[in-house]
Amino acid sequence: MKINIKATNLELTSSLKTYVEEKIGTVSKLIQKWDMDGGVEAYIEVGRTTNHHHKGDVFRAEVDLRLPNKVLRAEDENTDLYTAIDKVENILKREIDKYKGSNSVK
Repeated sequence: MKINIKATNLELTSSLKTYVEEKIGTVSKLIQKWDMDGGVEAYIEVGRTTNHHHKGDVFRAEVDLRLPNKVLRAEDENTDLYTAIDKVENILKREIDKYKGSNSVK
């Protein structure tokens, strides 16, 4: 799985990049059968929703996971960037389970 990370309104530090790659990389085990030829891509965007506010849900994480014939999307806004990334990982895992279930029926 190829992972593309974009940071908006914040610096993409090496520790943040590593954290995102580790968290989103965990879903690669769940999608192995579609990623035989490296055709699965994950587009991740992390950032601040605003530069003006400092309280509330000012951090955002979103993932577009491009599988064969389907794009799975997960997003979350939170007061902490790492919490938003964790929640996006969990949402993405649920979306993959749904995709697996609908694909096995066919």
